[in-house]
Amino acid sequence: RRSILSVSATALAAMCMVLLFSYIRGVENNLKENILTYYTGQVRIRNKDYDKNEQMNPLHLNIGSFEKVARIIDGIPGVSAVSPRISFPAAIYREDEKFVAMGLGVDFDRERLFQDLDGKILEGSLPKTGRNEVLLGSGLAREIGVGLGDKITLISTTMRRSINAITFTVTGIAGFPEAAFDKKYFLAPIDRAQHFLRMGDSVIETLIKLTDGTSEVKTEEALNAAFREAGLTDITARAWTHIDTSLSIMKLGTAVFNFIALFFFLLASTVIINTTMMVIFERTREIGTIGAMGMTGGEIVRLFFLEAAYLGFLGSLIGCILGALLTLPLSVTGINVGAVLEGMTFEISDIVYPALDFARTVQVFFFSFIIAALSSLIPSRRAARIKPVEALRSL
Repeated sequence: RRSILSVSATALAAMCMVLLFSYIRGVENNLKENILTYYTGQVRIRNKDYDKNEQMNPLHLNIGSFEKVARIIDGIPGVSAVSPRISFPAAIYREDEKFVAMGLGVDFDRERLFQDLDGKILEGSLPKTGRNEVLLGSGLAREIGVGLGDKITLISTTMRRSINAITFTVTGIAGFPEAAFDKKYFLAPIDRAQHFLRMGDSVIETLIKLTDGTSEVKTEEALNAAFREAGLTDITARAWTHIDTSLSIMKLGTAVFNFIALFFFLLASTVIINTTMMVIFERTREIGTIGAMGMTGGEIVRLFFLEAAYLGFLGSLIGCILGALLTLPLSVTGINVGAVLEGMTFEISDIVYPALDFARTVQVFFFSFIIAALSSLIPSRRAARIKPVEALRSL
C-alpha cells in the first residue's frame, strides 16, 4: 500500500508537469505564429523612421513603390511569400454609432499565400480587387452589429493629413484565431486603401515569410545590402527577432511561463517529499527491527534510499508516459482558453494546442526521480539514529 502511494504521488506530480510544459510549449508556439502572421512576418520591411513615429500614423513614412521593392525581394533566396500591407486607424460609422477599429489594406492574392485566409472565412468570400469591399473579423462584426451585404462608412486621416471617408460593403466575415486581431481589424483590397488614403502605389510595410531552414538574420542582411545597392536608403529590413515589440512580447511570455513552471515545480516537489517522508516515518518500527538484527545506520539509510529511488524511477516513468499520452489528443482537439482571455489583448489564440516538449519531459522525469530519491534521506537518517528499542515501541 505504501509503495503504491509513493509511486502514485510521484506519477501524479510528473504527469501534471508534463501536461503543464506541453501547454506552455503550445502557448509559445501559438504566440510566435500569431506575431509572425499578423504583425511582423519573419522579416519586415518599413521606412527606417516609421517605427519611432508609429503612434502618429505617419502614412508619409512609407516604402514607396511596392513593385520596385518586390523585384528586389524576388532576387533573395529562401523567400516563400510576400505580403504588402497598409495599416491605418479608422472610425467606423454605422447607423449613427461610432466604432474604433484598425484597417489593413492587403493584396488578397499574395495574402492567401502568406496565411490561410480561405480557411478563416466563416461567412461570405474575400473582397475583390478594385471594389469597395471589406472582410471583418468576427469579433468586430459582432461589436458593430453587421452581416454580409451591410455597408459601413469609414473615416480616417490620409497621407496628406486630410480627412477622408469611404463606404465599404461587407462581403466576408473571418474568424481570426488571434483574439485581439479578430476584435479590432478589418481587411480591404490594398488598391482601395491606397485610393482612400491618397497613397498612390506606396505601402506602409512588407512582411516576408521564409522557407524552412532559411535564416531570418541573413535574409535581413541580404535585403539591406540590396536596398543600399539600389539606392533605397530610406527603407530597412528587420528580422522579427530584431523588432523590439515582438521580442519583448516573447520575452514577457517566456518569463510568465517560466514563473508558472517554477511554481508547479515547487508544488510537485512538496507532494513528492511529503509523501515519501510520511511513508518512511510510518516504517519506524520496521527500521527498529532491522536495526535490532544488526544492520548499521548507514546500511539502513542506503536501503531506504535505494527503495525510494526505485519507486521514484517507476513513478516518474509512469507519470511522464501518462502525461505524453494525454498530450497527444489535446494537441489535436486543443484547449479553449477564450473565456480566460476575454478582455485581454495578449497575442494568443482562443484555442491553444499543447505540444509535447521532449527535452522538458526528460527534465521532468529526472527531476521527479531525484526529488523522490533525495526526499528519503532526511526521514531515514533520522529514523536510523533512533535506538532499536525505542523504534520498536514507536508504533
